[in-house]
Amino acid sequence: MAHDAPVSPLAPKSVPDVGPIEGVRFATAAAGIRYSGRTDVLLLALDEGTTVAGVFTKSKCPSAPVEWCRDNLPHGLARGLVVNSGNANAFTGQKGREATALTAAIAAKALGCAESEIFLASTGVIGEPLDATKYEGVLDETAGRLAPLPWIDPARAIMTTDTFPKLATATATIDGVPVTIAGIAKGAGMIAPDMATMLSFVFTDAAIAAPALQALLSRGVTDSFNAVTIDGDTSTSDTLMLFATGAAEKRGAPRITEATDRRLASFRKALTAVLADLAEQVARDGEGARKLVKIEVTGATSKRSARRIAMSIANSPLVKTAVAGEDANWGRIVMAVGKAGEPAERDRLSISFGGIRVAHEGARDPSYDEAQVSAYMKNDVIDIQVDIGLGGSSDRVMTCDLTKEYVAINGDYRS
Repeated sequence: MAHDAPVSPLAPKSVPDVGPIEGVRFATAAAGIRYSGRTDVLLLALDEGTTVAGVFTKSKCPSAPVEWCRDNLPHGLARGLVVNSGNANAFTGQKGREATALTAAIAAKALGCAESEIFLASTGVIGEPLDATKYEGVLDETAGRLAPLPWIDPARAIMTTDTFPKLATATATIDGVPVTIAGIAKGAGMIAPDMATMLSFVFTDAAIAAPALQALLSRGVTDSFNAVTIDGDTSTSDTLMLFATGAAEKRGAPRITEATDRRLASFRKALTAVLADLAEQVARDGEGARKLVKIEVTGATSKRSARRIAMSIANSPLVKTAVAGEDANWGRIVMAVGKAGEPAERDRLSISFGGIRVAHEGARDPSYDEAQVSAYMKNDVIDIQVDIGLGGSSDRVMTCDLTKEYVAINGDYRS
């Protein structure tokens, strides 16, 4: 599967050089979760005192690891993270819950901490029981190889149908002391908000109390991961976690207890940049994608309304296939605006592709030039602007085109 797929043409031209985050070490292993001889497990160790925040799928059928993390999150402390690919441990009933408990017990023993300080994430096929006994011995051995670099290893270990590893990093200052943020993500299909189908883990050496960390993350996800859709489907396993080791405190960084603390301004900006970067990489790796599509809705009656209209456009198979065919079919965008169930008036609508206005005030733009728009549609990144003409609110979302390859990848996903 996926690892053998050609790299997406939208992949970043280079991989960021992500430096170590003090208090974070990791190693990967092949436990044979689904395929033999493939790296499929990531063990990550965090120094004592590391705080944690998380945002998870809103699916009513969440995976066992999502439930495990939700149960442990109120403690606010983390010492370890175990991620596997190949099996989502979702829709696995009591067996799934037993598998998470056993995984956490094995990991806690390997890292010498409490089971409530272990967090878990799984990605892959839904409905197949996960044999956690495969971790016996493997996690012990892996714990003996923990290192702070290179970040490309954990990014690769969590890939499923991804065609490239996703990493991002940024630096910030808190009260004049430099802190670092680094993150990895996986995700290519079954991606829609609440969160996108994906796993993402972000780490910092800043010293931030768990409640403040949670507030920062919950806010940061709104215009990053929750503004991405590949196919409109929300996964059972979506997990985004943020860990703060507090190591920067030794260098004089203050311990922050409130998300509203003014000293967090630079950190908040850097965190938003990392989340936005990872989210865009997920959109660039949409299954079978050939084009990244950015949709901006302006003139809406509220941000929520703008978001819903933008998502209606982004999730329309007709819009997405038109983009794949390099056809500026604005009729399909009119359709998607009209069905969104949000305030809109046909005769106030304006639609542009890459700043070239094609429709205005309910009709084709008088200066419409098919050749000019067709040339624009050959680009790798397509910007679609829609002005509703009713208010002062706007929003942006990202998606990709829908190609024959998407059908091929998902048609034989389990085989």
